[in-house]
Amino acid sequence: MVTVSESAAKKLNSLIEESGFQTPFVRVAVKGGGCSGLSYDLSFDTEQQPADTLAENNGVKILIDNKSLLYLFGTELDFSDGLNGKGFQFINPNASRTCGCGESFAL
Repeated sequence: MVTVSESAAKKLNSLIEESGFQTPFVRVAVKGGGCSGLSYDLSFDTEQQPADTLAENNGVKILIDNKSLLYLFGTELDFSDGLNGKGFQFINPNASRTCGCGESFAL
């Protein structure tokens, strides 16, 4: 399953609050594309679909479609605001190769 670090949970909850939307879910998906062949997609959603798996970690409700779940099993979603880059990071133990920007990967 996908886990969410405390820093990522804090940032996600802050973004939801700032947006003013009633967004109960964070959707994590894998799509074709990017330098390494597959890329991560992170968005907010209000509805769970029949083909979604629901996980909750650190107070964040995560939706993952069943196809993406195969690529994301064991992945941690983290957030960094340090000098080396600011943003969400996917720490995926299944990735055999990642691109320099960390937004795409290969298995």
